[in-house]
Amino acid sequence: MELLSTEIKNNVITSMIFQLKENHDLLLEANKKDLEAFKKEDQAMYDRLIINDKKIAGMILALEEVKAQEDPVSKIINNKNLESGLKVVNKTAPFGTIMIIYESRPDVTVEATVLAFKANNKILLKGGKEAIHSNTAIVNLWHKALEDNNLDKSYIQLLNLNRDETQAFLKKPTEPLDLIVPRGGERLIQFVKEHAKCAVLVSGRGNNFLYVDKNNNWKKTIQVILNAKTDKISACNALDKILIDKNIPDYQVKLKELTSILKDSGVHVLVDEKAKKVLAEEPLIEDSSIWYQEFLEMKCCIGLVDSVPQAIRKINKYSGGHSASIMTTDDTSAKLFMEQVDCAAVYLNASTRFTDGGQMGVGAELAISTDKLHHRGPLGLKELVTNKYYVFGEGHVRS
Repeated sequence: MELLSTEIKNNVITSMIFQLKENHDLLLEANKKDLEAFKKEDQAMYDRLIINDKKIAGMILALEEVKAQEDPVSKIINNKNLESGLKVVNKTAPFGTIMIIYESRPDVTVEATVLAFKANNKILLKGGKEAIHSNTAIVNLWHKALEDNNLDKSYIQLLNLNRDETQAFLKKPTEPLDLIVPRGGERLIQFVKEHAKCAVLVSGRGNNFLYVDKNNNWKKTIQVILNAKTDKISACNALDKILIDKNIPDYQVKLKELTSILKDSGVHVLVDEKAKKVLAEEPLIEDSSIWYQEFLEMKCCIGLVDSVPQAIRKINKYSGGHSASIMTTDDTSAKLFMEQVDCAAVYLNASTRFTDGGQMGVGAELAISTDKLHHRGPLGLKELVTNKYYVFGEGHVRS
């Protein structure tokens, strides 16, 4: 695949910014068709589907931020002169062709594309059928931006495939695929892993936990829990599970206070057997499998634990490996928790809602990776490259 200059790539991004501004109303009209056709049983998906003035402004901002970022391609990682006389240079290089499979969020169509393109990759976009009009309109604008700069439209392709067609494409793609990023639930991820013939980088489920240590600032704890749970229920960084250390002073009073505040905010609360002894009126968690679930709704579980190690074990067993937070004023507890919890992002006295490329200083993101290879956490521009060795000799042969 031809390496494009930074200037050409930034010119395309500039053209896309212009297209979004000029076609603001066209985009809203396309999105209106998707919203009218959507059945609103899934409120979280409906919320992600919406395009409005704020969303378009966010798309433009993401484009501007990526344009301003340093080109990640052909950066030297290592440069060595060996005893053999060979010179070995390891540089960053594009993956080639990236496929992303996602649902509902048309803004992903903008962000994923600009990141993949600036990292000199082709991108194949497999969005959900619920966003077909919005995604088609956005990709058409990208094609205009490419054509304005004399580039082929094949750099950015929208795949309109049903489930069977997607399965067939994954098994036998019409062009080489180098990386697939599924953004969605367990069923989608397993579907892609089962059928893909190339590397798969998982943007996994949330199912995020927050542990309240016996030593904590209770006022801040309440504020953080409310933000993490209620700020945006459709986000993968939203809070689902709360573990309370039963050694907190006046823990019964505080447990009732927390539950009351959550319910007043519209959150449906489920409790484990230990918490049920204090919160007798709340529904009991009768099936342990619920601890594995990502809710994406105004619902959470509350459980009691005896210690930091017990909280860590429970989180590492049930969480999606996305984000976990500890509320504590004890440095020893904080260090133990943050080192031992196996998540892409661990927090001390902060909401899990910060697991986001923009909020973590990465900029626009393709996804939040819960895999450990080749990257974990927000997949920003710098993470959308692989590496390549350049070896320079003068007729060298190995003896």
